[in-house]
Order: sequence, then C-alpha cells, then structure tokens
Amino acid sequence: MQCMDCRVGFQPPRNDGFGEPHMTLEVFDRKQLRKNRHRALKNFADHDFLFQWSAKALQDRLSDITRDFENRLSIGTRCALPNSITVDCTDTADVIADHDLLPFTDDSFDLVSSNLSLHSVNDLPGALIQINRALKPDGFFIASLFGGETLHELRDALAQAELKLCEGVSPRVFPFADKQQMGDLMQRARFALPVIDSEIVTVTYPNMRKLLHDLRGMGESNAILARSKQFAPRALFDAAEDYYKAHYSEDGKLIATFEIIFLAGWAPHESQQKPLKPGSAEHSLAEALK
Repeated sequence: MQCMDCRVGFQPPRNDGFGEPHMTLEVFDRKQLRKNRHRALKNFADHDFLFQWSAKALQDRLSDITRDFENRLSIGTRCALPNSITVDCTDTADVIADHDLLPFTDDSFDLVSSNLSLHSVNDLPGALIQINRALKPDGFFIASLFGGETLHELRDALAQAELKLCEGVSPRVFPFADKQQMGDLMQRARFALPVIDSEIVTVTYPNMRKLLHDLRGMGESNAILARSKQFAPRALFDAAEDYYKAHYSEDGKLIATFEIIFLAGWAPHESQQKPLKPGSAEHSLAEALK
C-alpha cells in the first residue's frame, strides 16, 4: 500500500469503536457478497450508472467545503473519489479488508468517503464508530448508501408472488435503513454536526428480467444470509412480474425506485460549533412568540 502520509498506520481491527467486542447480528453473507461483486467486475461499466451519479453528487457536496484533504480514504467503493487510498475496492484495491473491521489506527485520515457500499455492512453502527476514530480531529466523513425506499416495488412484487405460490416469504431484497435510522446511527457514532439527506432516482425497465440483470451487473444480487438456497421456479418470477406490472408500471414500463441517502459529519474538535447549554438562552420562547 502506498500511503500519502507515513503516519497512516495499521492496527488489529476492533469489533467496535470503543474497544469492547460485542455480538453482531449477521444479516449479509459476506462471502456471497464478495462473490457477487467479483462476478460483476468484468461488465460493471455497463451497469454503474447509479454509482457514477452518486459519486458525482458526493463530489459536488465535497466541493462546497473550502478545505484541502491531504489523507483520504475511500471505503468499499467501485467509483472512488479522486486521490484516495481505497479499501476493498473492486477496481484497484490498495488494502483488502472487511467493511466491518477497518485495520487503521486512530487519527489517520483527513477525509473518509464511501460510495454506495455501507448498506451491505453487517455491523453498520460499529463501522461508523471505526470511521470516526480513523479520522483526525476535525476530519470529514461523507458517504452515500441505498435507503429504505430502494426497490420497494420489487420487494413487494416478489413477496406477493411467494405468498401466492409458496408456503412462506424468503428475503430477496436487501433491508435498507431509512434517513431517521441513519441520523440516529451518526449521532451514536459521535459525529459532530451530522447532516443526512436523500434523493430519489427513478429508473424504468421494459421487464423485471432487465431490472434483475442490472442488479446482478452492479454486484447487488441477493446476499442476505437467510435467503432461500433453493432454485426459484420460473413461475415465481412470472407471478412477480404480473403483480409488478399491475401495481408499479407506467406507459407499459416497470418503475424501480432507488433512494440514495447522503451522510456527512465531522470528527469532534474543540473549534467546532456546539449547541447552547439548556437554560442559557437570553430570551424565552414565550417572548419570541409574542
């Protein structure tokens, strides 16, 4: 690994940001996830439109900050921000590491970014805490990840088809966090001045097969640990497509929603603005309302 600052070092990974191991609920099969991402490498450029769009949005947000970030880290991105050390990048990986356990010492980076990757981390609270610790004081974290509205149409169509044809419902679409949950996690990870917002990207497809083909090409096929390991019958996807067309189509095309949540926050530093202490206001709310 070629670091831009010799002070960037490595340490044995910790299970959380406070040095105390804890039990993590494993939602994702990380081995299958890596397999999906590796399989998508060859033709990723044919399916990376969301990653390119999100990377540009991150870069635009970053350009509003008048500061030079010398030591940069991009985590798990297939479209990394420029001049960054990359972790587990499927393009040119400088460091191979699991997103759940980052191998960097504290106070190593001025900027940490991640583009559409953190939604598949098992221990997201722990990952955010580790990111905060890897930042130097007053370092900046910026990221995007798929949010709760993502692929809600596909999730509903597949669930309705399984209820109709099978004995139960198998998880087939990732469980995505929403903005409120991400706000809570950013506060829990002790980021200062956190900002969370989202944008909806709507994509239309001629059929469900094309949608699934795009997801596979993105490396975003089903990697949920509790997924059914049995081969899904064609009748299931036919029934799902019929439901999809009946409930989520426009002008003969299927509608697919992708919510992209953007996170931003700073590693704490004494120079940052802080909220006033309770009771320190010079005027009461009643006076202001008058």
